[in-house]
Amino acid sequence: MKSVLILEDLSETRRWLSAVVARAFPGARVSEAGTVAAAKALIDREVFDLALVDLNLPDGDGLTVLRHLQRRAPRTMAIVSTIMASDSAIVAALSAGADGYVLKSEDSELMERHLHQLSSGIPALSPAIARRIMDHFRNTGPSFEPAQDLTARETDVLRLIARGMRVSEAAAAIGIAETTVATHIKTIYRKLGISSRAEAAIQAARLGLLNE
Repeated sequence: MKSVLILEDLSETRRWLSAVVARAFPGARVSEAGTVAAAKALIDREVFDLALVDLNLPDGDGLTVLRHLQRRAPRTMAIVSTIMASDSAIVAALSAGADGYVLKSEDSELMERHLHQLSSGIPALSPAIARRIMDHFRNTGPSFEPAQDLTARETDVLRLIARGMRVSEAAAAIGIAETTVATHIKTIYRKLGISSRAEAAIQAARLGLLNE
């Protein structure tokens, strides 16, 4: 990660997150924002590899910023960093396009590990959040096996994006055009009823694709 946006209204927490990012990604350029408006302005001017987004902000909520990233910079990896751990907050964030969800109550070492593992294609999910997500999908997911509707090529694409590959990397790995991969991703999301890479990773894990 070469450029990182931190959206956090508390200055002390911003400094803590900046220090964690510096250790996880040495040399990365870090930009900070304390409001929704400031974050959106930065996103409109710069391209970030990673965005850490708080949910509760003085002038709105982080969901607005997640949606703005989806429109303006869909390639930016968006990770929610918050103290909110309710099912409704998690589902809302994932639906708005979050690629991960971590709790600021974790210690620095664990937070750093979450971020560092992004480079290996491992979604940033606090253990407590991962358990909540799995419980949510177990209780509300479809009664049929989602993979039965995916073609072999769509399954290949799901496996690769769930491992953290970008569209260009997945296209190169499979040997097809980036536009074709993008079309497959849209179809996969529609068939599985998901809207983010975090959800894709969860579905891929449920289907055993990450162990192949």
